Amino acid sequence: MQQTSKQYDAVIEKCRSLYINKLKDYGSAWRILRLPSLTDQIFIKAQRIRQLQENITRKVDEGEVSEFMGIVNYSVMALIQLEKGVAEQPDLSAEEAIQLYDKHVAITKKLMEDKNHDYGEAWRDMRVSSLTDLILQKLLRVKQIEDNKGKTMVSEGIDANYQDMINYAVFALIHLKES
Repeated sequence: MQQTSKQYDAVIEKCRSLYINKLKDYGSAWRILRLPSLTDQIFIKAQRIRQLQENITRKVDEGEVSEFMGIVNYSVMALIQLEKGVAEQPDLSAEEAIQLYDKHVAITKKLMEDKNHDYGEAWRDMRVSSLTDLILQKLLRVKQIEDNKGKTMVSEGIDANYQDMINYAVFALIHLKES
């Protein structure tokens, strides 16, 4: 479990670095995105990963790693949007955007540690393709919840699904680094 925590932190540090560099390039322009737009961005990335896993020929020289990193970062942005609401204009300083990123990653990592304890690190025996499918399943759930105006009868909310997507993407990135 301690190894998982270190590997998790290493993956998040790469994703966080990319997030910070994009903040420098674009500011917090993503703050105008409504949740369904963020969900669709994540969906596009997950679909692309699935296509990469199924197709032998690639026409664009980008692999699964950058797409899984995008899933992590867009999911964190979605959690921030859930907390703060959508803005009409970019309204976060880089410092505040990074603080919010760190806050939501810490909450999500704690969830991973709790689930990992209960499941006995079962993810280590999973294939990257299965993690991709689980992310796609979570996305379809989120789309349905969004279509239901955020209401659920017995299921966890949108935030838990975004957190699970982050954790599945981190697990996939750990597997890809190990292979």
